[in-house]
Amino acid sequence: MIQLKTKRTRLILLTVFASFLFNTIAAQTKATWIWYPGDFEIWLSNRVQTKRTERNASIPPFWQVFSHQVVVNFSKEVELASPETIEATVEGQYNVTIDGRYVQSGIQHITIPAGKHNINFQVYNQVTPPAVFVEGKTINSGTTWNVETVHNNSDENIVGKAKDGHAGSWNFNSKEALPSQYKLATKELKAVKTTKGPHSVMVDFGEETIGFVRLKNLVGSGKMTLYYGESLEEAMSLDSCETLDQYSVKEAKGDFTADHSRAFRFVNIQYDDAISFNDVSMMYEYLPLNNRGAFNCSDEEVNKIWNVAARTLQLNTREFFLDGIKRDHWVWSGDAVQSYLMNYYSFFDNEAVKRSTWALRGAEPVEAHINTILDYSLYWFTGIYDYYQYSGDEQFLKSIYPRMVTLMDFVLKRRNSNDMVEGLPGDWVFLDWAPMEKDGELSAMQLLLARSLESMSVCASLMKDEPKAAKYKQLSVDLRKKIVDTFWDPQQQAFISGRKNGVVDKQVTRYANMFAIMMGYIDSAKTAAVKSNVLMNDKVQKITTPYMRFYELAALAETGQQKYVLKEMKDYWGGMLKEGATTFWEAYDPLEKGAARYAMYGRPFGKSLCHAWGASPLYLLGKYYLGVKPTAPGYAEYVIEPDLGGLKWMEGKVPTPQGDIAVSVTLTQIKINTVDGKGLLRFKSDKTPSTKNGMIRKISGNQYEANLEKGKEYTISYTAVNQ
Repeated sequence: MIQLKTKRTRLILLTVFASFLFNTIAAQTKATWIWYPGDFEIWLSNRVQTKRTERNASIPPFWQVFSHQVVVNFSKEVELASPETIEATVEGQYNVTIDGRYVQSGIQHITIPAGKHNINFQVYNQVTPPAVFVEGKTINSGTTWNVETVHNNSDENIVGKAKDGHAGSWNFNSKEALPSQYKLATKELKAVKTTKGPHSVMVDFGEETIGFVRLKNLVGSGKMTLYYGESLEEAMSLDSCETLDQYSVKEAKGDFTADHSRAFRFVNIQYDDAISFNDVSMMYEYLPLNNRGAFNCSDEEVNKIWNVAARTLQLNTREFFLDGIKRDHWVWSGDAVQSYLMNYYSFFDNEAVKRSTWALRGAEPVEAHINTILDYSLYWFTGIYDYYQYSGDEQFLKSIYPRMVTLMDFVLKRRNSNDMVEGLPGDWVFLDWAPMEKDGELSAMQLLLARSLESMSVCASLMKDEPKAAKYKQLSVDLRKKIVDTFWDPQQQAFISGRKNGVVDKQVTRYANMFAIMMGYIDSAKTAAVKSNVLMNDKVQKITTPYMRFYELAALAETGQQKYVLKEMKDYWGGMLKEGATTFWEAYDPLEKGAARYAMYGRPFGKSLCHAWGASPLYLLGKYYLGVKPTAPGYAEYVIEPDLGGLKWMEGKVPTPQGDIAVSVTLTQIKINTVDGKGLLRFKSDKTPSTKNGMIRKISGNQYEANLEKGKEYTISYTAVNQ
């Protein structure tokens, strides 16, 4: 009996302690605003993308624009030892039920009785996403809350509630921080140079920027026009500059701030006689970011390329990853997926990745490709897989997985009789701006589909959706075999461009060949052939956009061509710097001179001079020179494979979820500072290397490796190979 009482006492104490611990943890969990997953992102992207203007014309996106859910139920199961009063702040009309019984509508302070209960907020809001903020001692709104919305099932002609999963959130952590009032941060910046003329002022801010022009002590009445330019020539072209603002000023007296955030370096202010002002500045508009990634080396031009690339990406990392801050100011999937990878080696802002992914996907049902572009739907899948590899964020995959399935269903239903994708009516097959045949079965598209299916298989396995995981994996394996059988040309030792109506196009382009290397879909013999016959063959049509140079140079780096890639970076991105670029451009042709450099799309200043896809050196230098990459999700395992590529020395940091990995390399020494996770250092040395901490293993020839433990500093003495 004594033993029984002791066990019972222990059980009671354990139960009490567990209840105390649960309530303590719950009390420590801060409340945050929540909404239906993806709704805030869809609504915000509509606001952002409809800001695009060309002169006085508003240019909204030409693809399907989705809306947020209008009625949403937010619910939470709670168990209380004593009654608790919660405070609710809601964006929209709402009612509250406890165990299915209505509480007074619109009430803000609600008392929940002791015991086990279900709390439900039903919110209606057609203007902005329904959202709630609930704060109490232990009951706080967060992503553990469930959300439901009303679905109309037309097949069965019924209306019912569907359990849709957990709520979405961002960082709105006080009741005053209303999601509908979200704005980017601003700070005042001074002009670098001001040149006055008759009734005009030309203002130079020294480098590309974005924000609101501000005039100090504006006085008078009359007309005033602000002509913006990414270049001086654009700001001076009153008839052809891409953006301008016109104002009718009436009896102004005091400081004036422009209504619209614009991208510019130069502002040409033209005004009537009766208007005067003292000075011009701007309110720089930005998303606060942490500059976690770093790169510095023996070549100052490469250092400048890194810094300008970081600034380019920073300017385009806003509410979402935009393609360009002047034009288009839209979220394009192909651009965004590259930005994600650059981000992982610079800011590591996971929230911007997630917001962009939700915004691109939109809501149900799927009726067209993302941005109407076939390849952009396929990139969307690979972007999610990349995000998981770098972040290890399974919760996001759980939220987005249902929309991955429905988009993939849409893609698979549009395959042809050969189980391949091609452009159908309403589709835009982009791939690149280069002149090339884009009808029929493009080999590059099939490779993107194979990788998308591979990504779906991984995500389905994580979701314990084994039937779909097996299905997607088999589809990917089968397609990869078809790609080689159909498009590999034994005579040319390369992938050909495609096939149309059963007739193959024997042209060899770089796209499928570089994708196959990056994806690891071909063996070493084919890889060597592609490198020689395509990627380093000047007879094959060259790539002129930073967009596809990203993949081309990454593929070359995968084959160990770091010296060549460094030269190409210096020629291409360094060429833009020599032309006076302060951010990297949408496209660059060194043969174009003068104002012709800025023309695109049939417009004299149509080219974007601050384009996110121009920032790829961040990714290239971080992954293929510092050599850091995850080999298991969230850097649970990672590899460091440094390669100087002709540099004398380099040093830098690569961000991870556990902190920043620091790498320093000279011709004779490698230093590594590790983070949590299982690391592996791989390197080459002409002479036998040594270290005082850790063990070095010889793999073969001049190749060595060493295991890296978490939170340690390693110093290896070695002799660099072929530098």
